[in-house]
Amino acid sequence: MKNTFPILLLVSALLLSTSASAQNFYKERISRDHLISLGIGPSFAYMDNGGQYRSWNFEIKPSVSVAMTKRMSKLLDLRATTGIQWIQSGGSPGQVLQDAWTANNASFTATGSAIYLDIMPSINLIPFSNHMHRSRFNLYGGLGLGIMQVNTEQTKSFSSEENPSKNNLTTGYVPIRAGLSYRIGPYLDIAGEGTMLLTFTDNLDGNIGFNRFGDHMAQAQLVIRKYLSPKIKE
Repeated sequence: MKNTFPILLLVSALLLSTSASAQNFYKERISRDHLISLGIGPSFAYMDNGGQYRSWNFEIKPSVSVAMTKRMSKLLDLRATTGIQWIQSGGSPGQVLQDAWTANNASFTATGSAIYLDIMPSINLIPFSNHMHRSRFNLYGGLGLGIMQVNTEQTKSFSSEENPSKNNLTTGYVPIRAGLSYRIGPYLDIAGEGTMLLTFTDNLDGNIGFNRFGDHMAQAQLVIRKYLSPKIKE
């Protein structure tokens, strides 16, 4: 009888440990199909008064994004992204170009921000059925459709005495994103992500027609991605 109680304690502890392990194993079999991500990094705006892009004479500004992703299948995700990118004109336009801008009543400077929201399908290069089975590295990318609100202060000269005018513009855009992710834990990835926001306008900066293309934005961000715990029905 003296040995019975310690044996019962040992057996109970083993049973509890086995049960906990079985529950954890069962829990991880339920795929975590929702991700939240936070990204931050440098960006620039391609605008008519944005600078001399071929000679890398333009302004680099910060950008921040937050995204929610739903895994639809082993291969396909559906992602909603919102964020803000700061924009600023730059470069050193020559006198001939300044005269042309003056003749067209075009803005010489534009400073402000763009707030955006988009939805896009994304494809994983290496498909996986469960978050625990994903590869250490993966490539992902896709394109979608979004809307942005751009708020800027613009001037029609380089004079320090000119009071800038406030301008607001809403436009649609096509986001193109691609990233390389690295698994740093069972529920956590870190990724390098590049994004192009191809707008439907050439008037983000109050200056139209002096570049070959419309006004667009580009971002390079470091992104933290976390797989969210699923709701388990009791």
